[in-house]
Amino acid sequence: MKVDLHSHSYYSDGVYSPSEVVELANQAKCDLFSLTDHDTTDGLSEAQQRADDLSLNFTPGVEISAFWNNRTIHILGLDININNDTLQKGLRQNQELRKERAEKIGFGLRKVGIKDALDKTKVLSKTDMITRTHFAQMLIREGYCKDMKSVFRRFLTGKKPGSTSVEWSNFEEVIDWIHSAGGYAVIAHPFRYRMTQTKIKRMFSDFKEAYGDGVEAITAMSSGQEINLCSNWANKNNLLISSGSDYHGWPNQRINVGSIKEVPNSDNLIWNHLSWQR
Repeated sequence: MKVDLHSHSYYSDGVYSPSEVVELANQAKCDLFSLTDHDTTDGLSEAQQRADDLSLNFTPGVEISAFWNNRTIHILGLDININNDTLQKGLRQNQELRKERAEKIGFGLRKVGIKDALDKTKVLSKTDMITRTHFAQMLIREGYCKDMKSVFRRFLTGKKPGSTSVEWSNFEEVIDWIHSAGGYAVIAHPFRYRMTQTKIKRMFSDFKEAYGDGVEAITAMSSGQEINLCSNWANKNNLLISSGSDYHGWPNQRINVGSIKEVPNSDNLIWNHLSWQR
């Protein structure tokens, strides 16, 4: 099966509309697909309608920013009820934090001579959602950096001018939001957080203790070694295994919908538990 349970539209930091992303999933011959915009479910009704038109199996999702061990991690909520009040209250809280962060990033960049950074960044977003990816793309377009990696290293992480901390809700709370909406809580791209293997394993253990459900063991950027390690650690913690491309559509990211490696043999695959099967 080709399963892609992590993607983005222009309702967060992607390029294309929900319908266009679903069409790409259909062209990629995905057997099951999810749209998981950052901290918003606004694009899901459109995505579901287009998936129904194409007879593509679709499960509604969202990617939520959370706090664990004094660092930001992302938790996917899969198979969610988008009308759940608890979930939507939590997402509105995160949306306000994102607006505050955007203002701070713009201020920090202005201090190092990058004028009108926030206004220039807003042009790249089709909604009120302004993410660090939007700032990164603006800085690339303005000629400050050549690619995403260099932008984040030079401007948006650590003690760099556009870096700012956000106190998201702890991941126990975020897991509760997702469960309240009937969904499954999954750690997104665990190898992207610049943690040692020991810390990643501890994160998995803490996630399981907090009643988290799964781990995104397979991404478009995962090496074979990372997939095997992540799958083994997930199995040891009785966490389900998920897969997703984390597609955004920016031409300099070189990731396509459905561009994920084969899933290791496992009886612990999350898509066997989602409602599309019922």
